[in-house]
Amino acid sequence: MGDDAPVVTSLVLPILIRPILSQLERRDVVASQTLRAALTKAEQSHPGLTYDLVMGIIKKGDINVNMNESILRLQGASTDTDLIEYRLNRTEDAFQELNKKSAALKRILSRIPDEIADRKTFLETIKEIASAIKKLLDAVNEVVGFIPGSSGKQAVEQRKKEFVKYSKKFSTTLKEYFKEGEANAVFVSALYLIHQTNQIMITVKNKCE
Repeated sequence: MGDDAPVVTSLVLPILIRPILSQLERRDVVASQTLRAALTKAEQSHPGLTYDLVMGIIKKGDINVNMNESILRLQGASTDTDLIEYRLNRTEDAFQELNKKSAALKRILSRIPDEIADRKTFLETIKEIASAIKKLLDAVNEVVGFIPGSSGKQAVEQRKKEFVKYSKKFSTTLKEYFKEGEANAVFVSALYLIHQTNQIMITVKNKCE
């Protein structure tokens, strides 16, 4: 695995595997639920296992695929059911707004593989991403007031700082892309932003629910 493997491995189960299991569920509920539980438990015990499984199948089939690009594109097709651990159950407006803003950012990022080759379209997408990042951070700030205890607030603030760090890295990667044309670096950077968004949601969920 390369340096980008950690971020890809964290997204393979929710973005690639779960939608497949959701389709299987229509035909065999018990088999789907059994596989879902087993893979989730295995992934928790051995992070990256589902990634290794998928890459093994791809290698066996002699298929040439860019996993970064594929996972990023598939993010846009993921449903709330597939990504349930990244959604907040609290009914207050602030929490529901954070759900909307996090989903919106990830949806825009998932369009990058289809739009990156068209410079004019991609520049508009970049503006959308910048706006979505700001709206997400504003939504996080609104939620912080609901989090009990200073340690909980500090945990969310730390996640927010990490998110900002990767947002800046994303911006730097885009500048490099327009100089060197390395699209895969943009895909990886976008996946890191999705991962950091998920980390914010998990942390808020853990501290408030």
